[in-house]
Amino acid sequence: MSGTLGGPDAAGAHRTGQNGTVERRRAALTGWRFGVTQQTLVVAVDGPSGSGKSTVSRRLATTLGARYLDTGAMYRAATWAVLQAAAELSDPDGIFKIVSAAQLEIVTDPAAPSISVDGVNVDAPIRGAEVTQAVSAVAAVPAVRQLLVERQRQIITEARRIVVEGRDIGTVVAPDADLKVYLTASAHARAARRSAEHAEKHGVAVDHASTAADLARRDHLDSTRKTDPLAQAADAVVLDSTELGIDEVVAELLRLLEK
Repeated sequence: MSGTLGGPDAAGAHRTGQNGTVERRRAALTGWRFGVTQQTLVVAVDGPSGSGKSTVSRRLATTLGARYLDTGAMYRAATWAVLQAAAELSDPDGIFKIVSAAQLEIVTDPAAPSISVDGVNVDAPIRGAEVTQAVSAVAAVPAVRQLLVERQRQIITEARRIVVEGRDIGTVVAPDADLKVYLTASAHARAARRSAEHAEKHGVAVDHASTAADLARRDHLDSTRKTDPLAQAADAVVLDSTELGIDEVVAELLRLLEK
């Protein structure tokens, strides 16, 4: 991710150009403010895989007229770049060299978020099994996390009004967020959601047990890594979405923002 990450254009895109030249085309973010009078608004949504973070965060951002950032997609895009270069996942220096050289473009429009690496749209491949299996190893490299956290903070600053989802938003990326939420759900519900999501996207059912095992593996790796592990911020609101629909979760977040 060479160069300096720029501000959002009219579609909410953040680009780094050749030789670090930044394309800056600022969008006028004129979305109405729901229960919040300040011109800036940052909502941090953390939680484990399958808890509903992405759907909830996008829906909330749309309702608020705000931008949306999936930080997990950034780590997946970095992992895709590492895999394309056939780098060893056991070589942190090699991983960082590849990630720091990659040029990332992120569109933060909640209606159509996307991410590209070196001009290649990677929305589909970063959700594949190969990236899913490798992303925890790449995300555990301290230098990679530091680099991406810097990018994420810059995107937040440029966007001004944004909903950000991930695993360390309230604790590391945006500790001063206006609202911090830790979204969780039972292991069974999370596995069922992931299985249904895979079937909808690929038309092929996946074994519930294997999905649950993969989620457990990701949980362990994410919560035990030395740098910026998955953790609930001390002042975060915990929401268990096991028995809640998306609309119910979003309604609760809007209620919290009204306070």
